[in-house]
Formats: sequence, C-alpha cells, structure tokens
Amino acid sequence: MLQHKYRYFIIFMMIVINIINYVDRGAISFAQADIIKEFGLDPISWGAILGYFGYGYIFGALFGGTLADKKGPKFVWLLASIAWSVFEIGMAFAGNIGAVLFGGSALLGFAIFRILFGLSEGPTLSTMNKTLANWVSPKEKGFTVALGLLGTPVGALITAPIVVGLLTVSGWRTTFILLGVFGIIWAIIWSKVFKNRPEDHPKVSEIELQEIRSTEHLLDGERGLESENDRPVKWHHFFKNPSLVLNAVGYFAFLYVNFLLLTWTPKYLQDEFHFDLASLGYIGMIPWIGAVCTALIGGRFSDYLRAKTGSLRVARSWFTVVSLFFTAICFMAIPFVSTPTAVLTLMCVGNAFNYLPNSIYWTVILDTAPNQAGTFGGVTHFIANLATIIAPTLTGTLVAKYNYNAMFTAAGIAVVIGMVAMSFVKPGSRSATQENYNTKSLA
Repeated sequence: MLQHKYRYFIIFMMIVINIINYVDRGAISFAQADIIKEFGLDPISWGAILGYFGYGYIFGALFGGTLADKKGPKFVWLLASIAWSVFEIGMAFAGNIGAVLFGGSALLGFAIFRILFGLSEGPTLSTMNKTLANWVSPKEKGFTVALGLLGTPVGALITAPIVVGLLTVSGWRTTFILLGVFGIIWAIIWSKVFKNRPEDHPKVSEIELQEIRSTEHLLDGERGLESENDRPVKWHHFFKNPSLVLNAVGYFAFLYVNFLLLTWTPKYLQDEFHFDLASLGYIGMIPWIGAVCTALIGGRFSDYLRAKTGSLRVARSWFTVVSLFFTAICFMAIPFVSTPTAVLTLMCVGNAFNYLPNSIYWTVILDTAPNQAGTFGGVTHFIANLATIIAPTLTGTLVAKYNYNAMFTAAGIAVVIGMVAMSFVKPGSRSATQENYNTKSLA
C-alpha cells in the first residue's frame, strides 16, 4: 500500500462493492429465459418484475443518504450490503413463495423480493458520496468520485461472463445464492477496514489527513467539508436549489440508458438476433466496454477543466451537455441499422459517452453542499432512480405494442431532456434559503 494514500484503498473497496452491487442486480436479466419459461411470464409481466426493483431502490436511496449523514456511512454500508445479499438469496425462492403464499401468484412473490432487494441496494451511491465527502480533498473530487463509480460499468461489464458461467454450471437458483453469499463476505471484510472519517483511522497518517482537509485549491463558490459557512439544512431545502434539482434530472437521463441496457439487452439480443445463452457470456459485455474507460477518464478530465478554466460550470455542466448530446445521437441511430455489429457498436459508443460524465452528477453535490452529501445525494438518487422503474416497465409496454426500436427512441428522448437540464446547472450555487440559514446560524 502506498504511504499516505490509505484513502485509495478505501476507494478500491468501494469499487469492489459497486461491482458486487451491479452483478447482483444484473443477474436476473441473464436468468430471464429460465424464469420466464418456468413461471409463464409475458413481456409486460417481465418488464414489471424488472421495474419493481426501482420502487424499493428510490426510497432506499432517499433514506440511505439521510441515514449516512446521521449514523455515518459505515453503518449504512453494512446494513445495506447484508440486506441486499439476503434478498438476492431470497430471489431464488421468490416465485415459489408467491405461488404458495399469495394465491398462486409467482409475480407477486417476485414483486415483493424485487422491491426489498431494491430498497437494500438503494443507499449504495449516496453512501459512497458521503464517504468521499469525508475522505477526499476538494481538488480530487472529480477523479475520486469517478474511481468510486468505476465499479458500476465494471460490474455491468463482467455480469455477463460471471452470471452466464454460474448459470451454465449451477442453474439460476444456485447462482442467486452464491452471489448473495459473496456480498455477505465483503461486508465482513469492510467492517474490519473502514472508519467513517480518516481522523478516526489508525492507518491514515497526519500528512495524508492534511492533504484531505486542505482548502488551498478551492475555487470561488466551492466548499470544503469543514467550511464554517456550510451549515447543515433540512432535506427539503434541496428543492430550493434549482441547480441541484436540474442535476438530478440530468442523472435521470444517465440512469434511463444505464438501466435499459442492464435489464433489457440480453432479451433483446436473444429475440432479435437469436444469440444463445453461451454467446451472451461475451456479447453481453460489448455495450459496457467503452463505459469502463470513459467512466474514469471523465472524472479526470472534469478536474482538468476545473483547474484549467477556473469554472465549475464548464468543468461539470457543459462537459455533461456535450457528452449527453453524443449519447442521444447514438441511441436514436440504432433503429436505422439492422446488423448486430452495428447495433452493438452504437450501444457501446453511446454508453461510453453516457458514462463520460457519470461522476459529475455526484460531484455537483460535493461542489455545492459537501456537508449534506449523503442527504442531498439521497434526494438526487431518489429523483434520478425513477428511471429504474420507468425504463424497464415502459420498455415492456413499448416492446409489446410496437417493437424493440421504440425503446431506443425513448432512451434518446430521455437523454435530450437530461442534456437540456444540465445546461442550466450552476455547480456551487446556493439557494437564498441556504444563505439565510447560514447567516442566522453564524449570528
């Protein structure tokens, strides 16, 4: 381990849990053929099952962020990871439980477990943001948020080979059980190596702590964690800051594309191009290859723009607008091509552009309200993760009524909405309510 860099080990551990998180949530998409056949589901019912995850997820994100601010991120990390691992194991029996306990309705059984699973996974990113607010300096926010979020595209990338491999040798029920057990093992390790703040960790040197708490490179309007003018406010003050609200809309666009690819790509490739399960083990990775690179590059480039231009709006907002513009072009072009090579190329390139500003939505919160990183991150995640309900559910309806091309057009429209919203975001800007609150607190 590098001397004076223990915070990067903490970030590495968050990358690992984000990978586990995404593999766990993506597993059901590759097990869909067996589940649909066993329980006699149609596209609309299957879309509903995929969407039930989002109903729990949005509330998990909202309350998880607030809980991370109040109880500390370690408590939430452990609670969430153990809970979702248990419900991941429970997914192996969800359909049968529904059939026995709920009048023969396997669908209701899946609904209950998917909602609870989503509720448990919801706190992950807002808790990560609170962890980074505690553990990194302002000048490295963009890059370290990107590092922390790297687990999401990596997790999505390796879901295909991991899950397909497990499905091939053990069946879908055993796959869910094994994935859940692995999450519990991570939680045990995490409990031994993590503290809420670097000040409390014996492996953080005084030199590293000074680096983390340095305010030497703050820009105008930018805040460090310990700023005495950054007093905590109630969660609903989020809605009095237009930049934070619009930032959440931009994040919605990102997650719409992300969750569409995560949930429907395997079925789309099987139905439209007749790929078998073994082929999906490597073909399912293609849409995520570029995203793994751009997710990390984007954070680094945003920090470069911040230092070079001295403008958070250029480094965060306009960088995101340009990225989403190219994302929209790629997904709107998919209905006009017909070969799997062309479709997968557009998916890969479009998703790479979509992930380029992935860290920005969280960095804007750190730029604007670092002391409320958990709470405001949770509210942001709540709004944005409406996409985890809308994307899979709407796609099921569009596929049943029209065809698969309609889902890509809908994705393009969602991205355009996000692009417009981000053009008005002013990172670091504060609402009049926040300023008045701080003035009274200091008085």
